Formats: sequence, structure tokens, C-alpha cells
Amino acid sequence: MEEELLEDILASFKGKRYELVPILQEVQDNLGYLPEKAMLDIARFVGVPESHVYSVASFYAQFRLLPLGRKRVAVCRGTACHIRGAPQILSTIVKTIDLKEGETSDDLEYTLETVACIGCCALAPCIRINREVSGDMTPEKAKGLFLVKEGGEDVE
Repeated sequence: MEEELLEDILASFKGKRYELVPILQEVQDNLGYLPEKAMLDIARFVGVPESHVYSVASFYAQFRLLPLGRKRVAVCRGTACHIRGAPQILSTIVKTIDLKEGETSDDLEYTLETVACIGCCALAPCIRINREVSGDMTPEKAKGLFLVKEGGEDVE
């Protein structure tokens, strides 16, 4: 599946060196990250060393070299959120889902990250899970978002 998708993406380009960044963007848009195999194929396609593709992909913050979790958890660290308890909320989430900031769980369920500002300062402190923002967060509320009963049913 990945190889067919990559072939389709590359077919829409000419294989020129200047297309490297747009190709990387297109691959990531479709796969969610840049797999090593895809970067090797892209290097061959545009005629540059593999190390060049890696250096470009690792230089720009927009590119991810590892897959993201299905639930992308972003804790706001903006001023309003920080003052109202974001560090404690982050600490609670770290303990609850057993991930450090910037990590993705082995089962690809969660990716935990912090952001400079979610843009919902009136709701501070807040977190975002995928596209859903939860405001007026407390450590207890945060923990409740991630607790799961045995058997996989969500706790209410």
C-alpha cells in the first residue's frame, strides 16, 4: 500500500532536485510521516544522496520521521495556561499515559506534545486531543480523559 502510494505521488513530479521539499510534503500529507524507505526512494528519484534527503527532512520542523499516534495530545504552554496549571496537567498526563513530551506510544495510540499556544486563552488551561480542545482543565479532568477500564471500555 505504502509503495503504491509513493509511486503515485512520485508520478506527479518530474524527478528534479528542486522538487524535494514538495515531494516530502506530499508524502507526509498522505502517510502522516516520512518512512525511511520512502526517503531512500525519493533520494533516488530526485538524484540526490540519501543523506541530503535526511538532512532536509530533519532540518524542517514540519517533517516527522516517526509516525504519530492516533490521538495527538497537545498541552498548551502559553502564558495563561502556564499560570493556571498547565505544568501540573502535563505532569499528570505524562504519568497517566506513561509518555514523555515528544514521544509516541508503542501501540501508536498516543503522541504527547506541548504547543506554545492553542489560542483558547479564555479557557485556560487547555489541551487539545486531535482537533478537540478541552478547557478549564485540571489534573483530575486530564487524568479522566485517559483512564480506561479493563477490557478497553472508557471510564465515565
